[in-house]
Amino acid sequence: MIEVLGIKKSFNNNPVLRGLSFRINKGDVLTIIGPSGSGKTTLLRCIDFLERADEGTLSFDGETFDLSQASKKQVYDIRRRIGFVFQSHHLFNNKTALGNVMEGLVTARKIPKPEAERIAKETLNKVGLSDRCDYYPSQLSGGQQQRVGIARALAPSPDLLLFDEPTSALDPELTGEVLAVMKLLAGEGVTMVVVTHEMSFARDAANRVIFVDNGSIVEEAISEDFFSSPREERTRQFLSRALQQPIMK
Repeated sequence: MIEVLGIKKSFNNNPVLRGLSFRINKGDVLTIIGPSGSGKTTLLRCIDFLERADEGTLSFDGETFDLSQASKKQVYDIRRRIGFVFQSHHLFNNKTALGNVMEGLVTARKIPKPEAERIAKETLNKVGLSDRCDYYPSQLSGGQQQRVGIARALAPSPDLLLFDEPTSALDPELTGEVLAVMKLLAGEGVTMVVVTHEMSFARDAANRVIFVDNGSIVEEAISEDFFSSPREERTRQFLSRALQQPIMK
């Protein structure tokens, strides 16, 4: 089990995260939704130490880390257990799809190149790109590049995958191919936290949903209940706009 407790973050004295707490069980697909500027991306970045939280703790199976004061070694240890898929692909343009997935395995994990190549090929096959191993990013569509990004995050077999709006820069057709890969991973029991504006994914592939607004958790529920009978009026307002249909009280 992974637990986030009391995470706070401000920029220039402007509170962005206001003491958020939640749990992630093994095999969970937890989606985080909410309006733009509500703190969703900052939350993921603080969990992976891409931003330093002002307060809060992160626990992995009972081992607790202070998000504001963790040492470099602790940050490294946590990052080894977390994979991060960004909004944009962040691929090395001078490396092939295979090279991009191998890079972290060889340089960060010190895995011998033959073994890293085997793992990278297996992971690219999992995301449907076995025939694109030797292609450079410029030769791949946006959806294919994002799938390489997913493969890169997945290859080290992390305990947790974080997705930050992985389809936000894609057109609807390419969005579908990325979401299909994510649903496949969800079906295989990969533990994921997904910040997304794709309500269909949150409804159909996630088992839990958190609605964040103004840096706070407004509502958390299992996916079916969240979409069929939200408790909070603010949640109903958001869903009515996001789904473009009225939500019953």
